[in-house]
Amino acid sequence: MWTFFYGQYGVLSDPENFECCLDALIHYKHVAFLKPDADRIRREFWEGEPTYARLFALFQQHHAEREGKPRWGVQTGLIERYADHIFQAYPGAVILHMIRDPRDRYEASLALWPGGKGRSGGATARWLYSTGLAKKNRGKYPQNYLFIKFEHMVVDPASTLKEICTFIGEEYTPEMLTMDGAKKFRAQLDKGDGGNLLSEAYIGKFRGNVPADEIAFMQLLSKQRMREFGYSTEEFNFSFRKRIIFWLKTFPQNVVRFIGWRSREALQQNFPGKFGRKPGARHILKDSNN
Repeated sequence: MWTFFYGQYGVLSDPENFECCLDALIHYKHVAFLKPDADRIRREFWEGEPTYARLFALFQQHHAEREGKPRWGVQTGLIERYADHIFQAYPGAVILHMIRDPRDRYEASLALWPGGKGRSGGATARWLYSTGLAKKNRGKYPQNYLFIKFEHMVVDPASTLKEICTFIGEEYTPEMLTMDGAKKFRAQLDKGDGGNLLSEAYIGKFRGNVPADEIAFMQLLSKQRMREFGYSTEEFNFSFRKRIIFWLKTFPQNVVRFIGWRSREALQQNFPGKFGRKPGARHILKDSNN
C-alpha cells in the first residue's frame, strides 16, 4: 500500500481524493486478498484523522480482527523508505529489515526477471540505498528497528526467530519454525528444495550464475558497505582484453543504470502524485460488470 498508493491521490481530507484512493486500493489484487469492507472502511475513516497511514491501517486491522489475530504486519520491499512516516503514525510499530548479500540478491532477481533492464547497476543502486536507509533508521529508532541477515536466518533459523521474538515482545515456541500457520507459503518452500524450508544452497549462488564483470562492478561500488555487513568480496584476474571491456563498456553502462535508478527513485519518492510507482496491470482487478 505504501509503495503504490502513499501520497498519490492528494490530501485525503478531500472526499473526492479519498474515494479515488479507496477505489484504487480495493481493485489492487494484494489488497483485495484482505476481503475489505469498503463501507466500513469509509465510515471509520472519517471518524479519525484523514491520512494515508490510517487508511492503510484500517484494511489491516479489519483483516486481523476477522482472523482473530492481536497484531498485524506486512512484508514490503523497500518499506524502509517510509520509516519516519510509519513510526510517527503507528506508535510501537517495529520494522524488521532483511539484509542479504547484494550479489545473491541480484542472482535471485535475474532468475525472476532475466530481461530486466537495470542489470547490476540498478541492483547495486537499490542495495546501497536500502542498506543506507537501514543504517540511518537503526540509528534513529534503535528500539523499533532490527537488522535480520538472510544468511544467518537460513543457517540458524531458531536463533534468528528467538531474536525476533525478543525484539517484538513475543513468546518464542519451536512450533513457529514449522510454518504451519502459513500453509500456502510453506507449500511453496517445500517445492523449492526437497522439503527443506530454508536452504543454505541459496548462499553464494551468484557464483557461476552472475557474469564476473557484473560482480566486479557491484563489488567496486559496494565494497565498503559489504564489509560493514560482513560480506567478503571475490577476487578476479581478468585478462587484459576483459579489463578493457570492463572499463569501456560494463562499467560506464552500469554507472548510467545506477544513476538512472537513483534518479527515478528520487522522483517517485519526492513527487508521488506525479511520478508515483504504479502496480502492474496484472495486479489490478476489473469490476465484475466490465
